Amino acid sequence: MAGGQERILRRRIKSVQSTKKITRAMELIAASRIVKAQARVVAAQPYADGITGVVRDLAAAGAGSSSPLLAVRDSVSTVAHIAIAADRGLCGGYNSTVVRTTEVEMRAASAAGQRNALVTSGRKPESYFRFREIPMDGSFAGYSDAPTYENARDIAAVVSRRFLDGDIDKVQLIYTKFLSAGRQEVVIEQLMPLDTSELASGAKQQADYEFEPNPDTILDALLPRYAEAKIYAALLNAAASEHAFRQRAMKAATDNADELIRTLSRIMNRARQDSITTEIMEIVGGAAAMADGAGSDDDDFLPAH
Repeated sequence: MAGGQERILRRRIKSVQSTKKITRAMELIAASRIVKAQARVVAAQPYADGITGVVRDLAAAGAGSSSPLLAVRDSVSTVAHIAIAADRGLCGGYNSTVVRTTEVEMRAASAAGQRNALVTSGRKPESYFRFREIPMDGSFAGYSDAPTYENARDIAAVVSRRFLDGDIDKVQLIYTKFLSAGRQEVVIEQLMPLDTSELASGAKQQADYEFEPNPDTILDALLPRYAEAKIYAALLNAAASEHAFRQRAMKAATDNADELIRTLSRIMNRARQDSITTEIMEIVGGAAAMADGAGSDDDDFLPAH
């Protein structure tokens, strides 16, 4: 084997080994963050359940008949899409799946004669739609792996104001729901107007409450918090899903690096063996040639009979 080729292979193997160390470290970090993100999803659930229960009680008391957040519009002319993805890549098809789903929803709205409004959460969807010169009504980034309630409030403020003003008739969330460490799926949830069937589901025999002030006033104050809670839950699910996707992607990259190292090592060892065998044969052949040459010279000095 030529020395130059061996050096190239050794350098490549060393480079793959360095990459493997990085992907392995990223896999372990993502695995540890999945646990924390899943715990945050669970911790936020009691608040979401509590505010849902209060809103359900208020609706059962007859409140909300005139609330714009509960009233379904007679006609939908503008649909807002909130696409929630990641700030970074290296997480398999996580970002691309959310982006493709958002594009499908936007095309469907356009085909129905509706206008689209777009709000992105995460640098990846923002850069994707900006590159394609698709206008955005809002873009938020810098928190995808650990969102806070303030991030959800900022997103809700953008769409709520326009929905209440009548500029938007429907708002939907597009994000990846975390079901387990091995299963996540992209979902589309209606955010505004609030899904009254969700409030009605799970309704039980309600106690006779006295509300102070009146139920309509309380409900008007709670509905924006309810929308914020739904966005916050979507952000937390998206964060947990991002870590799960990244953990799987980095594990696949680490396994591929192991396989590539084994393949390159076999190629280098096989080529080295061929080179050694060739050199041995050349040495043996040269020695035999020298021996034959020496025998011919001795025959020249033998006496004639």
